[in-house]
Amino acid sequence: MEEGGAAGLRLAGPAAEVPAPFAPGASAFEVAAAVRAAGGRLIATGGCFDLLHAGHVSLLRRARALGDALVVCLNSDESIRRLKGPSRPVVRERDRVEVLRALGCVDAVTVFDEDTPSEIIERLGPDVWVKGGDYSERSMPEAEAVRRAGGEVVILPTVPGYSTTGLIAAAQAAS
Repeated sequence: MEEGGAAGLRLAGPAAEVPAPFAPGASAFEVAAAVRAAGGRLIATGGCFDLLHAGHVSLLRRARALGDALVVCLNSDESIRRLKGPSRPVVRERDRVEVLRALGCVDAVTVFDEDTPSEIIERLGPDVWVKGGDYSERSMPEAEAVRRAGGEVVILPTVPGYSTTGLIAAAQAAS
């Protein structure tokens, strides 16, 4: 991958034709550096994004609208197993990464193996950390890491009727 100027990153060859500020597959840290160099606002969010649904997509689109780039910090398969049990994730890590990268509102995806995204937040230093309304700042262990990194936490309302747990339960009931 070849770096472009402050406007973003680009690839050599056919991918250079992509009219986007960041090259497909740009790392979270490349995106963060380009946004900072341009004086922009870096938005980040995190989660499992197992069985991606319309509620997730809505949250990601609204998060992206808050700034100049959106980085998704994705729990690894091992992290999800520790947090949610041995039957999760339903969708493996590399597939979750690929689906998230395909969304136009997501500029980069980075995977973390810890139980919370605190370490990756401190390294990435987003201006804004976004979570859905099913969280509160008090119940969010990474909120302190966001503040230490100089960012703010924004809670966006969830879309009623959408949850991965609900999808799994419905699928199990149907079988």
